[in-house]
Amino acid sequence: MAKQQIGLVGLAVMGENLAMNIESKGFSVGVFNRTGEKTRVFIEGRAKGKNFVGAYSAKELCDILETPRKIILMVKSGSPVDDMIAQFRPFLEKGDLLIDGGNSFFPDTERRAIDLAKDGILYIGTGVSGGEEGALKGPCIMPGGSPEAYALVKKVLEKIAAQVDGPCCTYIGPRGAGHYVKMVHNGIEYGIMQCIAETYDVLQRLLGLKAADLSKVFGKWNAAELGGYLMEITTTCLAKVDPDTGKPLVDLILDKAGQKGTGKWTSQNALDLGVAAPTIDMAVVGRILSAFKNERVPASKILKGPRGKAPANKTAFVRACRDALYLAVISCYAQGMALMREASKEYKYELKLDEIARIWKGGCIIRSKLLDPISAAYKKNPALANLLVDKTFAKIVNARSRAMRVVLVEATKAGIPVLSMASALGYIDAYRTARLPQNLTQAQRDYFGAHTYERTDKQGTFHTLWGE
Repeated sequence: MAKQQIGLVGLAVMGENLAMNIESKGFSVGVFNRTGEKTRVFIEGRAKGKNFVGAYSAKELCDILETPRKIILMVKSGSPVDDMIAQFRPFLEKGDLLIDGGNSFFPDTERRAIDLAKDGILYIGTGVSGGEEGALKGPCIMPGGSPEAYALVKKVLEKIAAQVDGPCCTYIGPRGAGHYVKMVHNGIEYGIMQCIAETYDVLQRLLGLKAADLSKVFGKWNAAELGGYLMEITTTCLAKVDPDTGKPLVDLILDKAGQKGTGKWTSQNALDLGVAAPTIDMAVVGRILSAFKNERVPASKILKGPRGKAPANKTAFVRACRDALYLAVISCYAQGMALMREASKEYKYELKLDEIARIWKGGCIIRSKLLDPISAAYKKNPALANLLVDKTFAKIVNARSRAMRVVLVEATKAGIPVLSMASALGYIDAYRTARLPQNLTQAQRDYFGAHTYERTDKQGTFHTLWGE
């Protein structure tokens, strides 16, 4: 019996769909799940009549795979990955390859790669974006590891990836680079989602627009320059009617958002590297605040806010919201790209930002029309300090910032929280300001802690006895 070309571990929805995708592209697949019943159901169900073989132990999966073995792990991040590696390690040989396709934290990926290399086992940490549908039909794939390891699975990964101007898969960089880029991808995703939600909130609360009306508004924006996957699904979500009540389903959903940690990791890492990512930070904060529903409800009866007044020209205000959201989304991308630029230097990843933007054009959650000009900006100037100063994007910033100020003023006057939208503009305003008030901050720090300061008129560091 011929050996299977690739193994896949973890038959939850993402794992199953990815396995189906791999097999549909002409590769034979061996599958294994921690619970044997799940494997049996898959083999006798979706996999029946196709080029799959089920395995019921780590050893059995290793035995049915051609060498060097190539095994994709689609298990929950954290200790489950370590547990699965420990199960397989005794049966792996030098030159075999493990691929972690989950949302692992990039330092964990680096640690595992170093540890497995002691036995000559290759390791790839790869970001996979696109959700359940992407896994089945073609995700965006972000593999990081040694070039030698990537060469073993390049053909498979590029074939199963989404195809937009080529495969939406490219070698990202060494060690944990793939999972790092996926982490930042998810941070940008958090930011854009929060900005969309805040725009929805402003429009419904200030203009009284219903879900069906808002679906049409977002649909119109999606058909134009704001087009992208998140805008597309927003349009669909707002149009969905609950069959039991006849009401818009979105109006019946409890306003408590969950999170899996990747947005928080992005914010934490940005702080560690000294890179500003305030819109991502505020998106994480927005989800955290939403979880305190049992505190927010009584607080709403105690803490009084202003009553909102609809702008006189509703059509003009809707246009302003569109421009504000467009600029906020650009700010999210700019913050994410700036973070990857710094991380590439710090971790020696040698990230190609133009290629990262290119593969994000298909399969992934943050795919949008903006990624064409983003990719072009970094292709033209790989050393670009910030996306905002690229000629194309500087023109957009200069043209749309007034509209964003109008929206934020109206939201603030009405007491509508716009955490991420405000931070997106704040980031732009701070970045374009030649002199910030941190001169006073430095004076204060020197006063209480003798931290010293630099001067604008002479070289060196200085300390003043401020109280004398």
